[in-house]
Amino acid sequence: MDCGRGGKRLPARGMSVPVSASPPFAAIIVAAGKGLRAGQPLPKQFAPWRGMPLLRHSALALADAGACTILVAIPDGADELVGAALEGIDGAICITGGATRQESVRNALERLSANPAPLVLIHDAARPRIPPQVITRLLDALERHPAAIPVLPVVDSLALDEAGLMAGSARREELRRVQTPQAFHFDAILAAHRAWRGAPDAGDDAQVARAAGLAVALVDGAEALRKLTYAEDFMNPASPVRIGTGFDVHRLVAGEELWLCGLKIPHDRGLAGHSDADVALHALVDALLGAIGAGDIGVHFPPSDPQWRGAASSRFVTHAVELVGAAGYRIGNIDLTLICEAPRLGPHRDAMRENVARLCDVDIAAVNVKATTTERLGFTGRGEGIAAQAAVTVCC
Repeated sequence: MDCGRGGKRLPARGMSVPVSASPPFAAIIVAAGKGLRAGQPLPKQFAPWRGMPLLRHSALALADAGACTILVAIPDGADELVGAALEGIDGAICITGGATRQESVRNALERLSANPAPLVLIHDAARPRIPPQVITRLLDALERHPAAIPVLPVVDSLALDEAGLMAGSARREELRRVQTPQAFHFDAILAAHRAWRGAPDAGDDAQVARAAGLAVALVDGAEALRKLTYAEDFMNPASPVRIGTGFDVHRLVAGEELWLCGLKIPHDRGLAGHSDADVALHALVDALLGAIGAGDIGVHFPPSDPQWRGAASSRFVTHAVELVGAAGYRIGNIDLTLICEAPRLGPHRDAMRENVARLCDVDIAAVNVKATTTERLGFTGRGEGIAAQAAVTVCC
């Protein structure tokens, strides 16, 4: 089943520059399990979590990271559930999974082998949040190794259980918690799965790779990648709504283009600044960062760094949106105010709202853009520049 057929690609939430510049890769999402421990009325990969089916979160993240194909291994008879979870995601293809996880991945790899990408990421649907930095580290590691996996240190003491009694301990310094997505050279992991003669089910694809003699690099994982397993993982925590505000100003000068809310606005002058000087998006970035306590735009994109000279401010927004998600929040609403005497912004208001909604992956109803003047008082009143202020809410 082609899960992307007839759908419109959802707005990309944006990833960091290293990910978008990565070599071509395909992605496999393992979503064929029963997920009974989660206590949900349906398999947990299709259960709602933070407003969307669990599977949809990771599928969107991998699509935004640039996966050329996303192949999802699903349970038999789950076509209707999968259609709702993957609606509108281009490149999503589904196959029926096997009796074990290893069989599901093997089936997916065989399906991709007809037209493979050089690299493949294999991910568990039960891990809905994929920080873009982890994908970057994995793909970087594949430049030197045939396989790479994200891991975290073990921080607790460990005990060996024997009939309910402590029978010994293990050195936590030598152990790591393994996460997904796991990254591989496609030909190498396909050969490893074809050669697998281990237990009926491999715990993960790194075990299959190691059994085939592949070197598996370890990269830093993220706590955000934790696996959802139990019913309490699907409960909405009583977390407070957080609010961020932003304010920015840029001068109007001749010979520059005027960019506002990611749109080029016809005018006889434009805004001066190190990037494209989009004062509205700069205020929005500061509001997003402020809501999660992540500094300001200058910390993440210093004006002294030449790589941001002339850069589109939309890149700054997508970075801030990813940080909001990585912090465990989603955007509630956005309110932007532009302050200037000219040009008239009313005719562009709806297009501005639509563009901001697309950049932030929210419904257009959650975005308000308005313009006002200062009755010809101050620098904006004299037409010397444009100011913008933004307010956003984020919540779990």
